[in-house]
Amino acid sequence: MSSHLSQVRSLYKKILLLHRTLPLHLRALGDQYVKDEFRRHKTVAPAEAKLFMKEWEGYAAMLWEQAKEGLSNSDTKHQYGAPLSEKKLNSFNEEQIGQLHELMQETTKPKPQFDIIEDAGKQR
Repeated sequence: MSSHLSQVRSLYKKILLLHRTLPLHLRALGDQYVKDEFRRHKTVAPAEAKLFMKEWEGYAAMLWEQAKEGLSNSDTKHQYGAPLSEKKLNSFNEEQIGQLHELMQETTKPKPQFDIIEDAGKQR
């Protein structure tokens, strides 16, 4: 059991470290989401825990690849994430669909506190 706990903690830390490569608003949102999800899944059945770990390991691998790509192509605008397949979307339960909807709403909100507007004409 302690081996599983060690793997969960390691993955959790790895994801939070990978989030450091994200833009500030995505990092804040992602960190909170990861913390909530890992907390919510502390006491799930072994089969669900296995699926949970598999999905988050896939996310970490994807984020790692995207971070490497972003570092090597720093002069182009970088996109993060991946589209959900229809098959995966259809496998979600009602609660997961609700979470996905909340996440979509949160990611599409304007974030003026993170926008930096430079006024070239303004003198200091």
